[in-house]
Amino acid sequence: MWHPGAAPAPRGPLSPLAMRGAFPRLEVGEADFVVLCDALKVSERVREKAWKTFESLSAADGALACNKKKKETWGVCIFIVAIDLDEVTFTFTELLKSINMSVCTFFQFLKEVDVNMDTVSTKVDSTVSRLKKKYDVLFALYHKFERTCGLIYLEQPSSEISAELSSVLVLKNYWITFLLAKGKVLQVEDDLVISFQLLLCVLDYFIKLSPPAMLKEPYKSSVSAVTVNGSARTPRRGQNRSSRTAKQLDTDTKIIEILCKEHDCNLDEVKNVYFTSFIPFLNSAGIVASNGLPEVEVILKQYDELYLKNKDIDARLFLNHDETLQPDVIACSQLERTPLKNNPDEEINIPQTPVRAAMNNIQQLIMILNSATDKPSDTLIMYFNNCTVNPKDSILKRVESFDHIFKKKFAEAVGQGWAEIGSQRYKLGVRLYYRVMESMLKSEEERLSVQNFSKLLNDNIFHTSLLACAVEVVVATYGRNSSQSDSTGAETDLSFPWILNVFDLKAFDFYKVIESFIRAEPSLTREMIKHLEHCEHRIMESLAWQSGSPLFDLIKQSKEREGQTDQPEPTSTLNMPLQHNHTAADLYLSPVKSPKKKASGPPLSATSTPDVQPAVNPQTQKPQKSTSLSLFYKKVYLLAYRRLHTLFLHLLSEHPDLEPLIWTLFQHTLQNEYELMRDRHLDQIMMCSMYGICKVKNVDLRFKIIVSAYKELCNTNQETFKRVLIREEQYDSIIVFYNLVFMQKLKTNILQYASSRPPTLSPIPPIPRSPYQFSNSPRRVPAGNNIYISPLKSPYKFSDGFQSPTKMTPRSRILVSIGESFGTSEKFQKINQMLCNSECQLKRSAEAGAAAPKPLKRLRFDIEGQDEADGSKHLPQESKFQQKLAEMTSTRTRMQKQKLNDGNDTSASEEK
Repeated sequence: MWHPGAAPAPRGPLSPLAMRGAFPRLEVGEADFVVLCDALKVSERVREKAWKTFESLSAADGALACNKKKKETWGVCIFIVAIDLDEVTFTFTELLKSINMSVCTFFQFLKEVDVNMDTVSTKVDSTVSRLKKKYDVLFALYHKFERTCGLIYLEQPSSEISAELSSVLVLKNYWITFLLAKGKVLQVEDDLVISFQLLLCVLDYFIKLSPPAMLKEPYKSSVSAVTVNGSARTPRRGQNRSSRTAKQLDTDTKIIEILCKEHDCNLDEVKNVYFTSFIPFLNSAGIVASNGLPEVEVILKQYDELYLKNKDIDARLFLNHDETLQPDVIACSQLERTPLKNNPDEEINIPQTPVRAAMNNIQQLIMILNSATDKPSDTLIMYFNNCTVNPKDSILKRVESFDHIFKKKFAEAVGQGWAEIGSQRYKLGVRLYYRVMESMLKSEEERLSVQNFSKLLNDNIFHTSLLACAVEVVVATYGRNSSQSDSTGAETDLSFPWILNVFDLKAFDFYKVIESFIRAEPSLTREMIKHLEHCEHRIMESLAWQSGSPLFDLIKQSKEREGQTDQPEPTSTLNMPLQHNHTAADLYLSPVKSPKKKASGPPLSATSTPDVQPAVNPQTQKPQKSTSLSLFYKKVYLLAYRRLHTLFLHLLSEHPDLEPLIWTLFQHTLQNEYELMRDRHLDQIMMCSMYGICKVKNVDLRFKIIVSAYKELCNTNQETFKRVLIREEQYDSIIVFYNLVFMQKLKTNILQYASSRPPTLSPIPPIPRSPYQFSNSPRRVPAGNNIYISPLKSPYKFSDGFQSPTKMTPRSRILVSIGESFGTSEKFQKINQMLCNSECQLKRSAEAGAAAPKPLKRLRFDIEGQDEADGSKHLPQESKFQQKLAEMTSTRTRMQKQKLNDGNDTSASEEK
């Protein structure tokens, strides 16, 4: 077992007695607290403030002062204060060892002791977030590493192998070498994919240096072949195998090919990591292979220096399965466990580890883009040529320019050795950009019956946004939990909105392309659709409201329209369902500022060009509002009410009459006092609205309780309530914001809710499901006895190509995967029977009803057995099951088109 070295102390190590003598004026804390401070070598200032923090916590929660939790609470207080004062004299692992806590228990306990909003600062939150991410990645990588080594090395190799080359020593050398390489060459240490690719490089390098007698197949044969073709080797002790030249080691790719195939990794990417980062690391670290392994003392010393410098987790302790690094029952780790089979004959869908899930998502993206090109297709060229002003040259120039910018920014974030990796990922984004652009233009041509899109295709912001969105999909696919990142915006964080800074793009402009992007790319995975939806929420809740955003200009211009003081989106539209029929062209080309005078002719279509104007019916001459602003506000209202409703159910379910009052105040603020949103967060206005109404209605609900409930909601960040803008460059807690800003601005309005004539209540907006219906969501057959149609599951096994989808898990329902063998004849008979019953029920209901059934927006089978897509009839000799299979096949394409139009169950007239 390793014992982490102690970080340098301000003075030499002193005994507790001597330490007390060194600080004669300091008489704080109990004896055990002093001993703990001595062990961690904390300064006088830290120990004094830590004890005051402990006393404050104890006064708020007496349970923390009990003997069972006292030492843990001391440790948390020391941790908090040391970070806030920038006087950390201990490593995180040393702290955990001192108070006998695991990583996960510590994080959970830290969350519990934050009983007041100011106990844990945003600075501490940021540090904890970084530690969490690093721990999750290390935990996932170590378990993957351990299992992989079990597939490579024999547990009990032949007696010829030296005791120095035991499997334990192999694990130790490989893991520490990997940790050192990861710390030296990778700035973004929570990047799971690059870290795993680096781990494969370590394995490849040392497998080549291992005696074949230690290895399992196919690694044994590959190493033996290299030995025969290269220099001679023997497995005996003392034989120096470093005589093989680096060139021989580097040019042989057989083993790395095996590793990449086994783990579904892209070979070109791993080879790039090997030559541009791993080999330079070996040279700079002075690692010399001897007896098949590097000198362990050399790498131990270098890693110890790195660990003491970072003052975080001693990842060497994973080798010992140290208790401080083990996951707890609270399941704080991302690693998923493999469930047991309930039925031995039943195929089971094994949950994926983070590494496997990441590799599968990446390979699915790569396979989708393998058929795409790095240049505009012939179809795109045709669209370009149809434009009044051909945009081809400017598009190509823009793509090339951003290639250099992205490569530079990626290297700055991840490390200079990773520039080529950044370039590879950008090129994948370019392929997706051209692919989606073509799909968008085809849809616009079908919608408008025009082919000249000169205005749209010459719009710089449209192209920049579309390209940024495509690259964001690639970056997020390679990233791990990027949509869940709660970082405070570290420079090395590649998660959204990092991409906006790279492309120098306003969040509001990026928002305009998201919905059309999802519509145009049906092969997006569920995870990527959810990620883009999360990006949209981030923009609506805060990013679009930052100073300098074009949103404020649009609102101002909307209010000035014809000298009126109308609102960005009137309350009358709140009870109308949100229709997702707007395209990117509508949003990017919608009028920014309407003319003051009434138009003399019909208004121009949002997608019309100077040369091509689709036919429009003449109407009353009313200047157009901004489509992008109108749709944005509708979406903001929906998001705002969803958030409010969720929090309300947590806190005020016993006062249902308060919800419409809170919503009215919340909506009024967004509509009429929108300047309160500048550089602030939607949830800050929500919590203040809830507190204000409860206050005026004499309902006892403290901000502390609101914040405690808010912390438990999904995708929340503690900075939202701990750091709120008060005035220019001055921040404080949400309570201070309420008293000094919110209440002062809305006092008159809030007091109206206590009067006998309260304000008119705002209508509650309908809450549809996510507008982005996921492609792998099963669709139920009407009256169908639990029969569902489900698109093929993803991801696909890379080595299998597209022929074989991931195995499904039949449990309570019978599932059919088109294109695969199904099983026993009994299962077919069951499905036939159920389908017959479903058809009979539908016929009976049709005959019983006097009027024709209302058309359903959901996918349904045609009652008469006629294919809805092409009108073809089925032959009478076909079985019921064959007919349904044919129908299911023909409807899969329509499912993709309908997935985004299934947000509302209410059928309403769509906006024109």
